[in-house]
Amino acid sequence: MKKRIYLGLYKDISVYFLTTLFTLSLIIWLLQAVNYLDIVSEDGHGILTYFKYSIFNYPKILSKTFLLSFFLALYYVLNLYEEKNQLLIYWSNGVTKINFLRKLLIISSSFVLISLLLSLFLAPYSQDKARSFIRSSNVDFFPSLIKEKTFIDTVENLTIFLESKDKNLIKKIVIKDSSNDNNVQFIIAQEGVIFNNSEKKSLNLFNGKIINTNKNGKTTIFNFEESALDLDKYTTKTTTSAKIQEFRTLDILKCIINIKTNNYTKFRNFICSEGAYLKLVQELYKRSYLPLFIYLITIVTAFIILNSNAKPNYKIFNLKVFLISIFFIIFSEVSVSMISKINLVNFSVILSLPVLLFLSYYFFYRRSKTSH
Repeated sequence: MKKRIYLGLYKDISVYFLTTLFTLSLIIWLLQAVNYLDIVSEDGHGILTYFKYSIFNYPKILSKTFLLSFFLALYYVLNLYEEKNQLLIYWSNGVTKINFLRKLLIISSSFVLISLLLSLFLAPYSQDKARSFIRSSNVDFFPSLIKEKTFIDTVENLTIFLESKDKNLIKKIVIKDSSNDNNVQFIIAQEGVIFNNSEKKSLNLFNGKIINTNKNGKTTIFNFEESALDLDKYTTKTTTSAKIQEFRTLDILKCIINIKTNNYTKFRNFICSEGAYLKLVQELYKRSYLPLFIYLITIVTAFIILNSNAKPNYKIFNLKVFLISIFFIIFSEVSVSMISKINLVNFSVILSLPVLLFLSYYFFYRRSKTSH
């Protein structure tokens, strides 16, 4: 009987948790997806790249909203059980409130495990995968970014100015190409045609001149009747190098160890040096330690069962539980920024969770003795 009612509790928490998690994360994802439109409208990437990049950033949002979603689901279920007197089923079957809390902690362990898998492995992998689409993407929408009487510098090392544009036909063009460090090239042309298809992405120019200036200041000028500028060789200004939150957890751990042993190394265009130490430690703390706050939220939220809905202070008491839980959720996020290069400070931050767990459990135990 007890196994069956606990199974029902786990099922209810899981259902409301998944509903809350996907609702919150989808709202945030849609808002962020609007911001990601910049990679099309400003950086010239294709629609397919935009969709891939947006979708693979979704696990990161799941990880961010996990703790809050768990709290809202647990808070709602316990309130629902109390208001419908379903908790009486447990008490009438000889379940004490401290034993009920212990079962909740066992149930919450499965959520901790999922959160750890998400933050340690899935979220970093998906973010790195999303960045890979930007790295491998060319500027498919570059022609649509070219506007009249506007300096266009979306593409790295290339600046374009034109007087007029009619579909793919442009007139009076000035181009600065600084892709070669030893030679800056200016191109002036009367007309040009943009080719943008799967076979060819180029800018064909007519009746103009090319001005080359090398690093010694020597200038050469020659005229041309027709010249082609290959757009495929240019890359976007979008950040393509990997960020710390996109690194594998094992790589972060190795990097921290290398820094502590003064063995500075470089991997994936990132140098494991003293300057990156703090961000690496904060990222490792965020991935491996923040999911453990689920245990604290479980204990604090469980205080709901210590107060009957028949009491006049029931709603005020539940509001206090809600606000305290929200405070600890905020504290969990703030604690990331409290991590520093000072070991004593880091030890204090890490120790705060076990202390809070002990105190909250102790107060729950004491109050459960006098709760009816």
